[in-house]
Amino acid sequence: MAVNGENVITLGDSSVHFSFSASSDVGRVRKVNEDSYLAQAPVFFVADGMGGHAHGDAASQTVIRVFDEHIELNVPSTPERILDAIHSSNDAVRDLSSADDYGTAVSGTTLAGVAFVDAGDDVGFHWMAFNIGDSRIYTWDGRTLEQLSVDHSAVQEMVDAGLIKAADAEKHPDRNVITRAIGADEFVDADVWLLPATGRHAFLICSDGLTKELSGGEISALLASHTVPEDLGTLADVLVAAALAKGGRDNVTVVVVESSLGDLGDDPDVTRERSSGMHHDLEDTRPREPNQ
Repeated sequence: MAVNGENVITLGDSSVHFSFSASSDVGRVRKVNEDSYLAQAPVFFVADGMGGHAHGDAASQTVIRVFDEHIELNVPSTPERILDAIHSSNDAVRDLSSADDYGTAVSGTTLAGVAFVDAGDDVGFHWMAFNIGDSRIYTWDGRTLEQLSVDHSAVQEMVDAGLIKAADAEKHPDRNVITRAIGADEFVDADVWLLPATGRHAFLICSDGLTKELSGGEISALLASHTVPEDLGTLADVLVAAALAKGGRDNVTVVVVESSLGDLGDDPDVTRERSSGMHHDLEDTRPREPNQ
């Protein structure tokens, strides 16, 4: 299951151009793909239904449905609408657990993504990143892959507390235990960042099926080998295929989105080359260093 495309949102005398690709695969071991994704401006995200819980696929698909109901396509959203969609998704997934068809088992899903938002007259247009669980959001500046989100997982908390080393996290018996999820509790606590939407931005959003198989260096090498705009349409497929080639032990889902903000009439290829000061913005908004 793969899609790719482009969108343009007009912002008065300027515009923002989006290019994206998305791909998802059940993997080599699992029988059901519990991952879902949304890739359509202004929102791009991945939801990974919780393995070992009832109907994780229904949980992740419910998040897609709720966002479809809350978010208008091809116009900037707002932080308030995104947060409302997140909280409504939590309520809807919790309702799955009480519905007759699903019995009494708990449904749940991760959620990680970005949305292009109008944060108000005094703040302006921003990328809003949001995360619940251990799906990840990365930024890519053409050279460096940098993890923006912080995993909500038992092993991340152990790393933060100095109980284990980051290198040992993937081998720990609690490596699949997450500490936050859509549908797990009555109230959901999402991590949120606002990044000024100046110049060019590129994001990689993925379920842990990608990062279980590929290191940051391997992902960076694949991103670096797809540098021209025409490559973006196949990039998500390339990353998913690489994870499958390494074993595909879990469902694998990848969304890649690139945006460029410029005056109307700008050549998108020229706008893509403008520097955005991305690293400075991220350091100002990141709450703490994640486990990369």
